[in-house]
Amino acid sequence: MSRIRWRPAYIGLGSNLNGPTAQIESALIALGNIPETRVFGRSSLYRSAPFGGVEQPDFVNAAAAVLTTLGPRELLDELHAIERGKGRERGGQRWGPRVIDLDLLVFSSAVCREDGLSVPHPGIAERNFVLLPLREIAPDLAIPGVGRAASLPINEAEPAIERIA
Repeated sequence: MSRIRWRPAYIGLGSNLNGPTAQIESALIALGNIPETRVFGRSSLYRSAPFGGVEQPDFVNAAAAVLTTLGPRELLDELHAIERGKGRERGGQRWGPRVIDLDLLVFSSAVCREDGLSVPHPGIAERNFVLLPLREIAPDLAIPGVGRAASLPINEAEPAIERIA
């Protein structure tokens, strides 16, 4: 008989349309409804200026910690299903406005680089709107190939970010 293996994963959440705070809270609930997945931590909410130079409203961002028996691709597929359920269509304007954005940031100690799946998520160390919520819930997290979350420096060139709740 094989044992079920629960592995930690960390998810970045972002929204800047249709009540961003409510969108993040709703997405956190939806994460808890993913089969074989349990939410065990969540960050505060943060407000950040948009990334990438597209004129749009500020974002609300957060991070969540989950335990899952799913693989990285299966978990990412579930995240995309939540996005679609909230009206997100992938393939739109890069760095444009969105109802919800769910990114698989870290999956256990896995390093994956395949079509549509990059874990750890590229840019973790350069994007304060990802790094600060992640450091809040997992300061000792060893991000494969990047370093310990708490030891990564804040990117001073990034737009301002503030904790809002």
